Amino acid sequence: MELIDAIKVIVQRNKNMGASIQTEEATKTALVMPFIQALGYDVFNPAEVVPEFVADIVDRKGEKIDYAIMKNNEPIMLIECKWSGGDLTQDHRVQLARYFMVVPARIGILTNGVEYEFYADLDESKQLDNKPFLKFNINDVNETALRELKKYSKNAFSIDAIIPAAEELKYTNEMKNYLADMLADPDEDFTKLLTKQVYDRRLTAPSLEKFKAITKKALSQFISDRVSDRLASALQEEKASASMPPETVSETPTAEENEKGKIITTQEEIDAFNIIRAILCRIVPIDRVAMRDTQSYCGIIFDDNNRLPICRLYFNTKGASVGIFDEVKKETRYPLENIGDLYNYTEQLVKVTEKYFNDRNDK
Repeated sequence: MELIDAIKVIVQRNKNMGASIQTEEATKTALVMPFIQALGYDVFNPAEVVPEFVADIVDRKGEKIDYAIMKNNEPIMLIECKWSGGDLTQDHRVQLARYFMVVPARIGILTNGVEYEFYADLDESKQLDNKPFLKFNINDVNETALRELKKYSKNAFSIDAIIPAAEELKYTNEMKNYLADMLADPDEDFTKLLTKQVYDRRLTAPSLEKFKAITKKALSQFISDRVSDRLASALQEEKASASMPPETVSETPTAEENEKGKIITTQEEIDAFNIIRAILCRIVPIDRVAMRDTQSYCGIIFDDNNRLPICRLYFNTKGASVGIFDEVKKETRYPLENIGDLYNYTEQLVKVTEKYFNDRNDK
């Protein structure tokens, strides 16, 4: 499953189960562990993920951080978790910094399962930076955050590449924040910097005040002009595309197209499919779990083979349910109040999929 798809599943789970997540432990199980899995790490393999990793300091024993991501028997990332219903505070950051000092990892993550803050020791070795170099909320993951997140996945992780990228990201974000502040209210230093480029005379207090207003206006107009240019360019491309002759398309549908036209795969079915893939990704490659929709049910199958059914989603009838197959391909149906209930049947889904996987690998 693609990282963005896995995050969407976590978002949906938080929406479905948010009211039930009342503790830090529940947050870990429902939100943080799936996030770690989304990055490609096996949360059930202590060679990759160690829960309650010991981080004792001189005057405190029994200190443990929630998760340590491991590589070659060494921790590479530390994750400190808090309850999803609360905000991340400075006290939480101090706690992470305390662990960070005594564990040989360069990346520290503070999260409540919804918000994530990534820290490093860019300013001073073994000292957690005061500000995160990357922040994101799973409900609003943009392309930039997604691109950065992929660097921390199991297959891509390289500390030699991450640290320079983190440093660049840190200063890029700080500059963007500074420019945003200056756009809203240019300070004296920024006003002087720009004014010196266009004004040769001595800058008096009245002149400075005048140029502060000019600076703000110039910045606003510059951004407005750039946006207008981009819109004009997009409109030109759209007009050029519209002027091209349309492709000739047959208006007579085939029998197969007629049949497929009656099948509508709903977003709920897609979300359920992604949840099932998330459940099974720890035992089989994710691309071996496929979906085939029909008029009466949405089938989830192994290796895109109808003879290897994992389960069927019955969302088109009154009262949603899932039919899960056993080792002899006997189907048992279970009611679903919402798609999050699929996690209640993890054992059954894993059992039948594991059998198919083992049978085909033995051949």
